[in-house]
Amino acid sequence: MVSRYPVIFLLTIFLFGCNSASPSPTPAPASEIPALPATATVASPTVVPDYVTKIGNAQYQLGITDTLRVVQLVDGEYKQGAIGGADYVFVNVTDFVTTGDLNNDGSMDEVVALIAENYGGSGVFVFLAEYEDVNGTLNFLSSVLLDDRPQLNELSIDGGEIVLSAITHATDDPMCCPTLQTTRRYRLLLPTQLEMTEYTTFTRDGRPRTITINVPIHGAEVYSSFQLKGSVAIAPFENNLVYRIYDLGGVELASGSVTVDAPELGGLGTFDSIIELGNILSGSVVRVEIQDISAADGSLLAMDSVELVVK
Repeated sequence: MVSRYPVIFLLTIFLFGCNSASPSPTPAPASEIPALPATATVASPTVVPDYVTKIGNAQYQLGITDTLRVVQLVDGEYKQGAIGGADYVFVNVTDFVTTGDLNNDGSMDEVVALIAENYGGSGVFVFLAEYEDVNGTLNFLSSVLLDDRPQLNELSIDGGEIVLSAITHATDDPMCCPTLQTTRRYRLLLPTQLEMTEYTTFTRDGRPRTITINVPIHGAEVYSSFQLKGSVAIAPFENNLVYRIYDLGGVELASGSVTVDAPELGGLGTFDSIIELGNILSGSVVRVEIQDISAADGSLLAMDSVELVVK
């Protein structure tokens, strides 16, 4: 009897250890919703701002649809149908929500958020959505597509513009794994239209590929021609940039090339050119973009812009 108790005691420990071990993970079923974009990390519980609660229960206009369709969010989500069904829709407001003054009226009554849409497949399409607070209710104004499954880093409003940082897909990236680090700025061009005004990508070693327009300044009055002057952080391929002139509706009115003066290949550079306006009518408000376009695949590498009044 004495010799049996140690054996029983050891068996008890062994069985207890086996039962307390964590079970092997079970593979997720094939029909599970694909992972949505990364959300901001909160270090400690905080009070949810009122505008975050409001946008989670506002109406939202879907971006990936053939026809205009508005859905009602509840607690930050909208869901319709079953996964695999033709009518399946899942929308969620990410943790990237901010508020500020975008129309320069002195009131912090514009709210922007990154909102994700999924239709049952692997794609998770993230939109930058803009709202206006009218008497305590958020009204949807507009949205622009960011990317399919981007990695979200930052969203803020600074100087009357939206600042967005995210890792998006380069031309040759697989859809699972974006690698292109970007920052971009958006301005409220019209009451219901967001327009990207600045775009920066980063090289693989982390150098920003920026373009800066110094002359003319935003909102300047110009006549039949104007001086376009500025700098680049990384000289473009063959030291050539592209300028494009658009009306406020986004119609391209003129385009051409701008030569960069750079002492070193791929180094800092400057540009200084006279741009002819041609037949653009007096009184028009135009947007001038200067772009660095990839010679390899035609993708946008960098951009800056100004709005001008033609006299």
